[in-house]
Amino acid sequence: MNLLPVTNNSSCSCCSPKGGDEHGSSSATINLSNSQENTMSESLKVSIDGMTCGHCVASVTEEISSIEGVEKVDVNLNAGGISTATITSSKPIDETAVGEAVAEAGYTLVSNNG
Repeated sequence: MNLLPVTNNSSCSCCSPKGGDEHGSSSATINLSNSQENTMSESLKVSIDGMTCGHCVASVTEEISSIEGVEKVDVNLNAGGISTATITSSKPIDETAVGEAVAEAGYTLVSNNG
């Protein structure tokens, strides 16, 4: 398993009881692949609103990773804006399941259809 550390460059209310105004950027990648090499994979990039810190990234990553078939989740935080998640799966990705996972984490999936 390949993990990149989550860097928390912001102080939001979910990470710090003091809160704060300083916001930076964070990203995290979790690779859930087992030792077998998958020859086919699906990829989906989604936009997420409401994330402000590394804790947010970790929560969204954990929820999306629980979807059956998901092998890798790469979340790029845009604190105070629209963040993105690129999801790689061994089978077709159910966008409804992704939306439910993001909502379970407490955030909003933004429609890419304008």
